[in-house]
Amino acid sequence: MRTTRTTVRTHWAAIRAMLLFTLVLGVGYTLVITGIGQLTLPAQANGSVVRSADGDVVGSALIGQSFTDADGDPLPEWFQSRPSAAGDGYDAGASSGSNQGPENADLIAAIEARQAQIAEFEGVSVDEIPADAVTASGSGLDPHISPEYALLQVARVAEARGLPEADVRALVESHTQGPDLGYLGEPTVDVLSLNLALAEMED
Repeated sequence: MRTTRTTVRTHWAAIRAMLLFTLVLGVGYTLVITGIGQLTLPAQANGSVVRSADGDVVGSALIGQSFTDADGDPLPEWFQSRPSAAGDGYDAGASSGSNQGPENADLIAAIEARQAQIAEFEGVSVDEIPADAVTASGSGLDPHISPEYALLQVARVAEARGLPEADVRALVESHTQGPDLGYLGEPTVDVLSLNLALAEMED
């Protein structure tokens, strides 16, 4: 009898402890952290959402996207992103790189095919194409390209939109971000924000 009472008491104490910690850590902690995020960094806490001039949600500052037609062909009037190995491209639910080494035959073939496509699309030689134009990032979600790749696209975008090339070049330069903290990483260009600014040039 005593053993049964002790067992019941022990189990009841364990259940109360579990309920208490579920409330404190599972509910209370979550609410506190969510509240701090909403108060201090609301944009980041809500997914770094990017909106158009009309206020429509057009993407996230953290996740790249493709600017292609229904067949997957690049649209000449838009700056193009780097390739993505995440799902069908920039799939946040399938973030990954290609996991192929630099001597992998499939990767080499894919890079050569991309080089040929970009050389024809941009009207440049293969030697002028930067590495990020033909290789995916480690996450497959990188929203940035190098300033070199952005500038490579200026002539084509300007012609497709009937804009002065100098104006489009100046737009790229104004959207070029320096390294984080001034020394971490390389300069980058966010393709979505650049294309949004490009669309506003014609309004």
